[in-house]
Amino acid sequence: MCGIVGYVGTECCAHLLLSGLRRLEYRGYDSAGIAIANDDGQVQVCRAEGKLTNLEQAYRQEPFDGAIGVGHTRWATHGRPSESNAHPHRAGRVVVAHNGIIENYLELKEKLTAQGREFTSETDTEVVAHLIDEAWNPSTRSLHEATCEALEEIEGSYALAVISTENPEELVVARNASPMVIARGRDCAFAASDVPAVLDHTRRFIFLHDGDTAVLRTGGIEVFDSNGEPVEREVKRIAWDPISAEKQGYKHFMLKEIHEQPARITDTLRGRVSVDRGEVHLPELGLDEQTVQKLDKIVFVACGTSFFAAQIAKYMIEEVARIPVETDLASEFRYRNPLISDDTLAIAISQSGETADTLAAIREAGERGARTLGIVNVIESTIAREADGVIYTHAGPEIGVASTKAFTTQLTAVAMLAIKLGRLKGTLDVAQARELIEALRHVPAEMENLLQDSSLYEKLARGYSQAKSFLYLGRGNQYPIAMEGALKLKEISYIHAEGYAAGEMKHGPIALIDRNMPVVVLSPRNSVYEKTASNLEEVKARGGRIIAIGTEGDERLDAFSDVVIPLPKVHEFVQPLISVVVVQLIAYHIADFKGTDIDQPRNLAKSVTVE
Repeated sequence: MCGIVGYVGTECCAHLLLSGLRRLEYRGYDSAGIAIANDDGQVQVCRAEGKLTNLEQAYRQEPFDGAIGVGHTRWATHGRPSESNAHPHRAGRVVVAHNGIIENYLELKEKLTAQGREFTSETDTEVVAHLIDEAWNPSTRSLHEATCEALEEIEGSYALAVISTENPEELVVARNASPMVIARGRDCAFAASDVPAVLDHTRRFIFLHDGDTAVLRTGGIEVFDSNGEPVEREVKRIAWDPISAEKQGYKHFMLKEIHEQPARITDTLRGRVSVDRGEVHLPELGLDEQTVQKLDKIVFVACGTSFFAAQIAKYMIEEVARIPVETDLASEFRYRNPLISDDTLAIAISQSGETADTLAAIREAGERGARTLGIVNVIESTIAREADGVIYTHAGPEIGVASTKAFTTQLTAVAMLAIKLGRLKGTLDVAQARELIEALRHVPAEMENLLQDSSLYEKLARGYSQAKSFLYLGRGNQYPIAMEGALKLKEISYIHAEGYAAGEMKHGPIALIDRNMPVVVLSPRNSVYEKTASNLEEVKARGGRIIAIGTEGDERLDAFSDVVIPLPKVHEFVQPLISVVVVQLIAYHIADFKGTDIDQPRNLAKSVTVE
């Protein structure tokens, strides 16, 4: 997602800021900008929509330079991608670059407007610049003190880099629930949202804690904790090369992206759900109550892992909103003469927003009269532009070919959509919506706990990596997770695997079960638990080796399974978001043990833009 790079020192820094932003391109963005203060105390800003080449071209037309500055790449959350909404933002004497979301920005903006402040963008970030400028009196307080006072009024997440016209020798930074690192160089200091931005200049970094602020000067760095007290933070030496730095020390991009899922789900939810009101806010959806009441059905079109997200969406939407849902492989949709009407909602799910089969399918649905919606990760992708409405998943760039965080953010998006449709349809009251939203909000924390210890998966990999074939079983909303688990294993370990509805096992796959066939059974405590547990016992009776994935403390699973992987107890609505992490880790560790090319499996591409 968004990226920040900052510098204060003795040399002109435009080239450093631009190269730092280039190092952060992998995070994804839709606009970029730099701001630099010169010796006369003037701060000049250059911004551009689109890729860094646009910013570099704009800068070359009217160049400027100085020894303190900030740069930013933005992924839109408030306001469309545009030059005026790009960072850094200026208010009076203050210039700010910001990652994160200010949740109470509307309230603050109304207050500041009443005080005579004028806004030039649609962003939440501009509020921060105005708050700091309003709080700052250079004769009585420092820029750092003014920043801390402004932060007291802010609710939300932020990584901030602040410079000013009044004090062109200090760079102030702050962090809360959004990454920020700082570093000292020779007669200079750096700030960045991620290590790669400045790794060419230093290998020694301080990773700020939530609530920390810091003042960076040519001669040194001061760090303060959430109480404003000076604090010493550990300096860590980074030995990574630039590519490894982008992996943040993880062995593979896929493992990094598995561990990023809690943060990316938080990003996808942030600013869109309200537990108090029991509401989901999806302004780009373009659906009102009257339209939803008239819907005769919803049709999802997708490919690969995104298709499994669509299948889970079917369970979610039919349960919560009571609207009939069909799921179609996009590559098949156009060739079966589908029944579509003006009261059909067609939804395309695609990480890239450019998947050729999915794009063709959603165009076909639109031509037949359906209202169309895209659930995509890439802003201004073709599906996002052509659909009548869009939900962005905010997964950030996904480098590993095998989808992980893109999938879980898709599930988060369809869960929000289900709640929104249920409220508009009248099938979900406020109390029920609150319960589901609260369950969604707890998912990142439960995921974090699940990701703490890999020892069980490493042991499992040693014991099962020589198997020639796996069977994955699940019922209800765990059935698509069984198929996704099998797909992940196939993609990166090259072991044959099949995902089945558990009730279908005795209609064929049971013939394959013996001591050489590991069977992964997804059996958390839910409405179909008893039925799935019975299938597990059938596997055991035929000598199968069972890897059970179930709710922690389930003694029944312990009695019938060779390996039990415990899941936290969560609402059935969000169980797929939790159990999928386990099947991702099983696939990853088996593939790692075998030594396959995990990030770039043979014959596969990240974005399939041909039919």
